[in-house]
Amino acid sequence: MSLKEIAKIAGVSPATVSRVLNNPDYHCTDPKARERIWKAVKELDYVPNEAARNLKKGDKKEQRKTHYIQILMTRTDSGQTDVFFDELLHIIESEIHKNFCILTHVWYDSLFSSDRKCKQENVELVVRKLFEEVEDKTSGLIIVGKLSYLAIPAIKKYFHNIVSVSRNSSALELDEVTCDGRKIAIQAIEHLISLGHQDIGYVGECNKESRYQGYLETLEKNNIDQVAEYICNVKPTEANGFQVVEQIMQLEYPPSAIYCANDILAVGMLKALSKTRKRFFDLSIISSDNIELAERTSPSLTTIALPKEEMGRFAVMFLLDRIEGKHKLEMHLELKSRLIIRESCKRFGNNEWSDYVI
Repeated sequence: MSLKEIAKIAGVSPATVSRVLNNPDYHCTDPKARERIWKAVKELDYVPNEAARNLKKGDKKEQRKTHYIQILMTRTDSGQTDVFFDELLHIIESEIHKNFCILTHVWYDSLFSSDRKCKQENVELVVRKLFEEVEDKTSGLIIVGKLSYLAIPAIKKYFHNIVSVSRNSSALELDEVTCDGRKIAIQAIEHLISLGHQDIGYVGECNKESRYQGYLETLEKNNIDQVAEYICNVKPTEANGFQVVEQIMQLEYPPSAIYCANDILAVGMLKALSKTRKRFFDLSIISSDNIELAERTSPSLTTIALPKEEMGRFAVMFLLDRIEGKHKLEMHLELKSRLIIRESCKRFGNNEWSDYVI
């Protein structure tokens, strides 16, 4: 299988195929092209050039074994709904390709991130069905996103080489690469407090969510009251962020600042604020992820950047090391987040109106 054949199936040039496979940040003119290319790659079991050459060699000593990798996305049931994890997926796909491995499947199933769903459904049956799809061609599994502790035994029963990459730890039951969500939230809230804010809200998921715990912990540490009306328990979508603004504006005493657990929620809020044009309503917004869109909003979005490139690269590195038997004990790597100061947060008391435009 060659790049030309993939290009023909996907309806693009071979150069575009090469750029997509090797550069996770490459943007195709046709927004659906990336999806078609990776679909063809997975369906055809595309073997990168070096691996293809090795498979043809007769001398086993020179032959490099080709590994078959699967990815399980746990935050949603379909693609293109969580921007941060979509960007992380692109990085992992490219790393798999660069390491001359074959990506055969990308599964989406939010069951695996929910304790409640795991208690209601037969998790082992779901995992077994996934395994049966790839039983003859599976070397390792990369789990991207939050993972319920209830799903871990079933996954380990069928898949023997596993790495998890997320904001939440699996308590060292698996190899994992993390960027601690609790510490991310602490960093965000402390920045707002440094700007003089005391009435600070939270927008995002709350149930067993490390970022929500970090939010509560930081308020308590700084003797700041928790106000129930300032907490909006919503899933990370732009539409939910948009709707939250209307709720906040109806409060008699709204917060002066909001921490959004995800950038995409903040994007929705900024869009809503651009439409209200309500004078004397000033709201500082900080979020976390640092998706590509964050620096293109107006005002540009202050956020906590997660090291996506390193998370993806180390996840693949850990998995290959495990597959090749180079380590036996579970490994944990925690990467640091970074505050990116832009324009969406102002010092408390600065009531100078600025337009919100996307």
